[in-house]
Amino acid sequence: MPDPRLNQLADVIVRYSTRVKPGDLVNIHAEAIAMPLIEAVWVAVIRAGGHPFWTPRSEALQELSLAHATEEQLRFVSPIDVHKTESIDVHIGLWADINTKFLGKVDPARSAMMQSARKTTMKRFLQRAADGALRWCGTLYPTHGAAQDAEMSLREYENFVFNAGLLHLPDPVAAWQAIHERQQRVCDYLRTKRVLRFRAPAAEGHDGTDLTVDVNPDRSRWVNCAGHENFPDGEVFTGPQGVDGHVNYTFPAVYQGREVEGVRLVFKAGRVVDASARKNEEFLIKMLDQDAGARTLGEIAIGTNYGITDFSRNTLFDEKIGGTFHAAVGAGYPESGNSNESGLHWDMVCDLRRGGTIEADGEVFHRDGAFTRAEWPGR
Repeated sequence: MPDPRLNQLADVIVRYSTRVKPGDLVNIHAEAIAMPLIEAVWVAVIRAGGHPFWTPRSEALQELSLAHATEEQLRFVSPIDVHKTESIDVHIGLWADINTKFLGKVDPARSAMMQSARKTTMKRFLQRAADGALRWCGTLYPTHGAAQDAEMSLREYENFVFNAGLLHLPDPVAAWQAIHERQQRVCDYLRTKRVLRFRAPAAEGHDGTDLTVDVNPDRSRWVNCAGHENFPDGEVFTGPQGVDGHVNYTFPAVYQGREVEGVRLVFKAGRVVDASARKNEEFLIKMLDQDAGARTLGEIAIGTNYGITDFSRNTLFDEKIGGTFHAAVGAGYPESGNSNESGLHWDMVCDLRRGGTIEADGEVFHRDGAFTRAEWPGR
């Protein structure tokens, strides 16, 4: 019997996150293992008057392409994908990893080649979203693979996922609307600031973090993330105009199923000029070198979901942890004021809960993982 919380999740995604309306063409993109949630979303879209269709995703077929395709084939972009990007009104991604490490032994150069080929399609997707012509949301369907990464049983992980989405509450939509209001106060404050400084103390053999980010309000726009593009959610972010300094990421940076531990990035004039890691450094460098935009900072964000406290090796949750910040190298979101183009968008998370601070134009507004104002998001 399907978990009844899947129907609740589908309702929130369709009615609140993507706001499906009559006549919308809705793409549901997922592995077949997520069929119980695919079916729930399908019914919710039909009830909303939309036209759903399913685009299957396959770890196995992606692995076969990376193993056997020529370089020309790896760089090929299907005209069907281009047409889909231009035609859909709503994209709903259901992330259901069967084996989160299925790309673990793939040559990172080939993986980067395939990733870079997506740059033009990704640019068009993000631009349509920024223009309001496309609405999208990504959420997670709990699997054994994701549960193992989080070091939980499947039952424990399901509770973690659904509780993070506030599906245990009588009215999840109302709860997310309340979160939106609290986060909006943070955005309103930050929209008047020009420079942010992120600092975290030295620990475990590294020199800590000291990152200065240009968020000039003439160009950067703060975005309130309260369950529309990601679900669950809980962050505010903007498109940086420049960044200088260094960051030592507290948590492993997870991308394409690989964990890169001890990542240290040095930025100068907005670009990564030095990168190192204790584990999987070669993969890190290959991803950063995949195209001209991959070393540029595309996003800077503050995690505001204090219901998520533990690292789970899944960026959807880890970047939202209350008391952290994350920065993404690669593609920027046009609606945030950053139009950097890349096939890469890699969020990396830094913990501020033990001595970290965030300053805005010299004023500390976030200390030890908590905002300094009670009316903002908090524990």
